[in-house]
Amino acid sequence: MARALGPALRNGLRRRCPACGQGALFAGYLRPVAACGACGEALGHIRADDFPPYIAILVAGHVVVPLLLFVEQTWAPPLWLQALVWPVLALALVAVLLPVAKGGAIAAMWALGLADEERQKAPGDQQRGRQA
Repeated sequence: MARALGPALRNGLRRRCPACGQGALFAGYLRPVAACGACGEALGHIRADDFPPYIAILVAGHVVVPLLLFVEQTWAPPLWLQALVWPVLALALVAVLLPVAKGGAIAAMWALGLADEERQKAPGDQQRGRQA
């Protein structure tokens, strides 16, 4: 089944259902809904895992570090002020970017047809598979 990546990604970045763009993608801050409330598309099985935090931290770092360097070279504020401002700014930016990044990751995985097919097997299953 062919799914367009562009519209799905746009919808996901807006934290909307990648299929219809109408229903909410999250039931809370980061918990995806089991199915879209508008179109019924199953979304709860898609696991984004570590990719959204990686993207959020990468983007936040590329925003905060140049600002920090600019402020330091331009005004040279006291160290206590910088130690107070920059971590708070970085954490706030990551908190804002995290749901957006997770929405985009879930939408991209949905459009590409990726799902939770690598479910964990019991340790005994892996050993039996090698012996067979």
